[in-house]
Amino acid sequence: MLSLLLCAAVSAQGNVSVTGTSANAAGKRIELRCYSDMLTQSEVLLDEAVIDASGAFRLETYLRYPRLVFLQVENYSQSFYAEPGRRYEVWLPQFDWEQDERVNVFLQPVALEVEFLNLPADELNLKIKRFDESVEAFLDSNRVHLDFRFKPDRRWMDSLERAVGAQWPAVGEGSDFFSRYARFSLAEMRMAMFPGSRKQLVERYIKGQPVLYHDENYMRLFLSLYGDWVRMGTKRLPLSRLTAWVAAGDLDRYLDSLGVEPLLVDEQVRELAALEALKESYYDARYDRAGVVKMVRLLGERTKFKEHGELAGRVLAEIDRVFAESNRDSQRNTEYLALNAIELPDVDGRRVSLDSLAGKWVYLSFVRVDDPNSLREIETMAHFRDSVYGKYPEVEFVSIVCDREFQKMYHFLRNSKRGGRYKWLWLHFDGDYRLLERFGVVSYPTFVLINPEGRQQYELTPAPATGFLLNAPWQRKEEREKDSWGEGMHGFGN
Repeated sequence: MLSLLLCAAVSAQGNVSVTGTSANAAGKRIELRCYSDMLTQSEVLLDEAVIDASGAFRLETYLRYPRLVFLQVENYSQSFYAEPGRRYEVWLPQFDWEQDERVNVFLQPVALEVEFLNLPADELNLKIKRFDESVEAFLDSNRVHLDFRFKPDRRWMDSLERAVGAQWPAVGEGSDFFSRYARFSLAEMRMAMFPGSRKQLVERYIKGQPVLYHDENYMRLFLSLYGDWVRMGTKRLPLSRLTAWVAAGDLDRYLDSLGVEPLLVDEQVRELAALEALKESYYDARYDRAGVVKMVRLLGERTKFKEHGELAGRVLAEIDRVFAESNRDSQRNTEYLALNAIELPDVDGRRVSLDSLAGKWVYLSFVRVDDPNSLREIETMAHFRDSVYGKYPEVEFVSIVCDREFQKMYHFLRNSKRGGRYKWLWLHFDGDYRLLERFGVVSYPTFVLINPEGRQQYELTPAPATGFLLNAPWQRKEEREKDSWGEGMHGFGN
């Protein structure tokens, strides 16, 4: 168990419980999640349950510190701070579970409605709510002095801190979670309004103080102060030098040179800032990706700080997950998107395992049968289906219908005039939202090509309407060249 995984259930007896009832969520799966850390924000499943027929559920976990956790049902979630030893009672009121069929809730998130019952007056979330309200009241009263549309006045930020300090005396001195939340929230606000205050903020909140890896608010401030600032280069460290050292995989020179910056003299702070900068550099076209991966791996192997070794491992895991094929030589051999263990109902309700498709090219399409964009792509697949299947027996089309109701798929295929044209394997996602998360499905249609080795072929798989099926990677090399040059098509193959 990684030491940073402070929100993992490490004992059989949890010290935090969430019991609740719901108005109309019976039969749905509810999950309790948290972030493993604020650098990668990898999600950790703490506990899960199926809400019973009466609408009741119970979740448990073990926490060492107060942590930000999430209650999630399907595509809807709500966050709160959970404290060790606390027993939470919640109520999930009547909720429209089908609104994700009318709007993309990934682009326009909808919060899960959660009401907490019987909380004591000193409960952490209630204190945070009152603190946030007091800050909001001050901002409303003095908006013109702190509004981004005008030039914010630094003196009014000082006034806000004094006003908050008068109302919440412990904020300036206390070391408990609430005091840190208040201090770091105000510091983030100051950083957002006055970027030039970076040095003062580091002197006040970072220098000479312990690195609080477990505190989300501290880490959020830390990453705001250092992340882009290091990656983009500084006056003492031009971007050209940083990119050159990363391309060469010269970790020693990279870290030593960061130390010329007064804000990075401390070795522990410097390494953590370097990890954040390297993680973000992987997505920056000016940096060499293979060099970034090498640098992160070397840092994880050489560091004397255990937390940094663990964080480096998670950064590498994130790179593996997000760009599974773009950096194949430097990633671990993970079968993250393999088809094994996927079993879904077909149009007749029979459970079908995709294990049987191992060793084939599998062109997955995640669709909704009442979505016009999905229907256009389905028609294109039908147009090419016979020629692809007749010439390439190693190819399978698989459509996974993501409409909530199974009957929509059934009527589309069995009772519509067009259904008989779509002669390939059709499955229903069966409410498996983890499957959609696993394949990165946030809109419809989404296409994923799995190669015979069981891995995702592309970061983004082209849709049929792009002409992809005319020049796909399952074609032999000479056929692709003929299509590409003879018919003026641009190939998508390797």
